[in-house]
Amino acid sequence: METLLKTMQTRQSARVLYDPKKKIPKKDLEKILEAGRWAPTAHNMQNYEIIIVDDKKILEVIANIKNPISLTFIRENYNQLSFSKEELKEKGTGVLGTMFPPAWRKPDIKAEDITKDDHNDFMGKEIRSSSALAVVLYDSTKRAPASENDFLGAISLGCLMENMWLMASSLGIGFQILSALSEGNIEKQLRKILNIPKNMKIAYSFRLGYPVISEKYLRVRRPVKRFAHMNGYVKK
Repeated sequence: METLLKTMQTRQSARVLYDPKKKIPKKDLEKILEAGRWAPTAHNMQNYEIIIVDDKKILEVIANIKNPISLTFIRENYNQLSFSKEELKEKGTGVLGTMFPPAWRKPDIKAEDITKDDHNDFMGKEIRSSSALAVVLYDSTKRAPASENDFLGAISLGCLMENMWLMASSLGIGFQILSALSEGNIEKQLRKILNIPKNMKIAYSFRLGYPVISEKYLRVRRPVKRFAHMNGYVKK
């Protein structure tokens, strides 16, 4: 039990480059997928399919997809930033602003403030360095029973993600979510590359591999007493 809790506490998003020459052993990849297989899903629908890409030629094609950063993302992301470790510890939520390019740390950012190196080029390098890229799909024609906007289905996809992430962390394998691959023109191109059927939507993608540098950044959480309410909600 303590080992499981420790894995949860030390899990992190490995946003650095990985060693492209180091392949993930088949048995470890199978463990990650097996962990996903046992994730709880609404009504046990298991409404997902997972495409694993480890072919370097295909990874190169995906890495070359043009990926302009969303101004909406940057502006909304700004609200989650802290600009010192002390501020971040006090809030107990969000991330350090230093994790992002300087231009992303301005609340009034404009399109001309962003260079292509801010996101597109680095994301391409991340994908090329990966041992594998996983693309998680779900059938958009289905939904969990009586679940408006398939809210329970979305929760299920999150459970799938968490199970695989914790297993990867326990095996010393880097894991990073790439949400941009499920957006707009990027998704259209990825669908063609991977021959994804029309009814299947991309929920999220994640990269796997072995980080070339050890990145330990400050992770915070609110203490239990700040979010747990006994026998009724109490404003805190």
